[in-house]
Order: sequence, then C-alpha cells, then structure tokens
Amino acid sequence: MFGDRKAGVVDKPDPKSAGNYVVVKVHVVPMCTEYHHFDGGGKGESFGHEAVGEVVDVAQDGEAKIGDRVVVQPQDPCGQCYLCLDGDYIHCHTRRRIGKDSIPEGARGRYAQYTVQQDWLLSPVPDELSYEHAGMAVCGLGPTFGAMEAMSVGAYDTVLVTGLGPVGLGGVINGVFRGARVIGVESHPFRANLAKELGADAVVNPKDEDALDQIRDLTDGAGVDKAVDCSGASAAHRLMIDSLRRRGQAGFIGQGGDFPLGCSRDMISKGIILRGCWHYNLGLYPNLVRTIAKVGDQIDKFITHRFPLTQVQDAWETQATGNCGKVILYPWQ
Repeated sequence: MFGDRKAGVVDKPDPKSAGNYVVVKVHVVPMCTEYHHFDGGGKGESFGHEAVGEVVDVAQDGEAKIGDRVVVQPQDPCGQCYLCLDGDYIHCHTRRRIGKDSIPEGARGRYAQYTVQQDWLLSPVPDELSYEHAGMAVCGLGPTFGAMEAMSVGAYDTVLVTGLGPVGLGGVINGVFRGARVIGVESHPFRANLAKELGADAVVNPKDEDALDQIRDLTDGAGVDKAVDCSGASAAHRLMIDSLRRRGQAGFIGQGGDFPLGCSRDMISKGIILRGCWHYNLGLYPNLVRTIAKVGDQIDKFITHRFPLTQVQDAWETQATGNCGKVILYPWQ
C-alpha cells in the first residue's frame, strides 16, 4: 500500500527455509480485513494472514515435505506452551519471532507468491479439495465453525449472525449446514441478499428502530438460542446480547470496541454464556475440511470475486464497496 488508496506489487527476494520454517508457494490468497487500512489511505507492505499452496522448500525433516498441499494457518506461536500443545495456539502468549538473518523481512505476508510458516502450522489439503475451497478453512468458515462447535449448534437451534461480511456469511453457511435456522443482521443490501441465497431464513436491518422486536417476533418472543457477532460493532454486541433467550449462548468473533454489559441483568438473571472466539482449535480442522467438502456449491456462491495479485488495488476497492462476499487473489496471474 503506497498510501492515498494506491496499491500495487513489488519484487522481493524469495524466502528460504530455516529450522522448522518451510517455504510455501502460494496458489490462492483469501482476502480479509486488510482493505480497511487501504480504504483509510494507509501505507505498508507484507499483508494478509490466509493462504493455501504447496510446500517447495524444507530445511529439515519435520511435519512437512516438498509437494504437500497445505492451508497456511495464521500467527507465529511458540508451539511449546500448554495452549499450543492443546491446539489453541491462536491464544499463545509467547509469540516467536523469525530471525531476520535467516528469512527475508516481509516473508510472513500472505499477499505473495511465496510465504513461510512453521511446519506444524501447515494443515493438509485433501486431494479432492480445490485450493479455492480449501482457502475457506481460515477466516472464511473457520472462526464461526469453531464458535458453533463450542456452542453445539444443531438442528433445534435458531442462530443469530450479526455482521454479514465474509466471516459472517461463512457463519450462515456453517449454521445452515448444521441444520439450524439462521437469522442474519446486516444493513448492506448486497450482503443481506447473499446471506439469503446462502440459506439465511431472515435478515434484519440493524438500522431499523425495531430491529430487536423483529428478532423477537421471529422467535415467538423467546429470543435466539445461539448467536455469533462477526462485525465487531458495539451496537451489534448489545443487540446480540439482548436477542438471546434465557440460558442462551453467544460467541464474539469480530474484534472492535467496548459495549455496556450488565453482570446482573445480562449474565446472572438470564444465565447466558459468552465466549471469545478468535479462531478454532486445530483438532477441529479435519471436521472443518469435511464440512467444506460438503458445502462446495455454497462456497462457489460465497466466493464472489477473483483477481490476479497484480490487480490488488481493484480487489481492495471492490471490498471497500461491500458489494462482495469472499474475495480471493491468485499470486501467479
């Protein structure tokens, strides 16, 4: 990003493997929230935290070998603490740092032809799964999959999804696959319509003064059983809490500001359970991949735009309009 909503590609040295860091040739880059920085006129390089590709360089025997098709998991955890060992590496508080002498600066970015990652953070892609579909195993379907797994969402549940950007739309797919009735909350017409195409039973506009009443009417006055927020908006957090039935559960996925939460009124009296849901436990990956394989037609609707990496400016401009679902880049085009 060159600033002033200008973007393009630059040449950097190819990274080399070192220790348990291996080099992955990136075939597909699912785009996430980086466009906010672009839209705000920001500058910088080395963007992205989602990638799918093929292992091409390995420094030592380990968990990956050349030719492996892999999903590149995000972050750079230690791999040794109790959180990492239990699969909840995303919450690791002793992050590792790559030695600049061994791997070129910027090699961590995913908007690139090559990237590096620790071998144990490369999840295998089944032969029958395309790179495009496998790319939904990070932010596309991953966070809401983890949240709904934690809440045991099933066919008897009504699930509220607030914020129908790419993560929230993935939540619609996950909820529908589990047999739940899904109610979305979104003001953007394109995203609201796409959510319905993906199986949402109803979509409520949060700008409506009676949005909460609409949700209660849709649930016979009781409120929703489960809910996930994918917007990070304080107003959406409050609406989600108010929309929960007694003994309901909610997962916070979208990162954002604070909101008023009453311990007695909201937590104790209603008996609700609230969870922070950043990513998913790595132990869930096999079932997540099975889910992706079974919802292929939905994913084809979910991925609305594709761009070569050289057109990253067009891709960011498209995301900034909101008239899209998941957008992907092809680094070798």
